[in-house]
Amino acid sequence: MTVVVGIVPAGGSGERLGAERPKAFVVLAGKPLLDWSVEALEPICDRVVVAAPRGQRAESRGQRVDGGPSRSASVRNAVLAAPEADVFVVHDAARPLVTEELVRRCIDALEGFDGAIAAARLTDTVKEAGGDGRVRRTLDRSLLWAIQTPQVFRADVLRRALDVDEAALAAATDDASLVESAGGSLRVVESPRDNLKVTTAADLKLAEALLGC
Repeated sequence: MTVVVGIVPAGGSGERLGAERPKAFVVLAGKPLLDWSVEALEPICDRVVVAAPRGQRAESRGQRVDGGPSRSASVRNAVLAAPEADVFVVHDAARPLVTEELVRRCIDALEGFDGAIAAARLTDTVKEAGGDGRVRRTLDRSLLWAIQTPQVFRADVLRRALDVDEAALAAATDDASLVESAGGSLRVVESPRDNLKVTTAADLKLAEALLGC
């Protein structure tokens, strides 16, 4: 039997959101942002581990471990707390509109790959520019994806990818980049447009609107 463990890194400060508490514990439609993500993972995962700021006592769902000095360090702490896992599903607390259907599609897409990651196709024209602002070239947007979460990995692959020093963890923009750097194979899974990341107060209001609140 494959053991699937969900991981929710929840260490964001909430500064850009204008919050006085960690972002994951800001209330959206009557419950913390964190709970929306955990509730989407619970029906699919054997258990869910939340990497939260040390000393955070706010009530929320999921098993707790202390977060680390960076996002990927927090993920590593959660990985270490789940030695039984065969598959890890990593999902940001800041994406509260994730659906069970998207999580299941990412898990299914893992077949034949080391990781499967939710992503959105780019719709804007994308240009590469130098430090002086001069445009160098227009990129082919049909080949470009904006990477999101959930990100699903074979557990042994993610464990090896996270076995790096703190500087490498801090420099990583997501866990998929660590797996990619370690030689892992990744597949993108197209996500719905409303799998948004809550970063600002405007994002929070948009999430409420999409939830019909």
